[in-house]
Amino acid sequence: MPEDHFLGTGMKFPPQINPATGRFMVSSEEESVKESVYLILMTQKTERFLRPEFGSDLMSYTFMDINVTSVNMMTRSLTEQILSNEPRIQSVSVTTDEHIRDGCLLVNIDYVIKGRRTGDRLTVPFYLNVSPEEEAYEPEQYEADE
Repeated sequence: MPEDHFLGTGMKFPPQINPATGRFMVSSEEESVKESVYLILMTQKTERFLRPEFGSDLMSYTFMDINVTSVNMMTRSLTEQILSNEPRIQSVSVTTDEHIRDGCLLVNIDYVIKGRRTGDRLTVPFYLNVSPEEEAYEPEQYEADE
């Protein structure tokens, strides 16, 4: 696929080793973009000395009161930071779902890769004032009650 050449190939995040070859595993195309968005979210701004503008301020919202204003500030900030740090994405929509579980805010990131008509979604649990034992992300806990 020559039109997908700009998506690139790189080391998988988090780094993993292929047990058969002993080499680092790589990701490419859409998987590489998804891992890059996750890396942007999990990197605190100014954490990288040579690229202080890289990353997001997601962790700065940890102890804020969860109200409409702070959630809107967070979603707008994340949208701007993803668009400025990931050049392969053309549009981003960040939404939240806070009605799943007390102390957890699900951040849903829908994005469209440049030159594509379909998008992808990344959902990240954001824990508010919880102990480290409660931070274990288990997808079955977040299924909507029907």
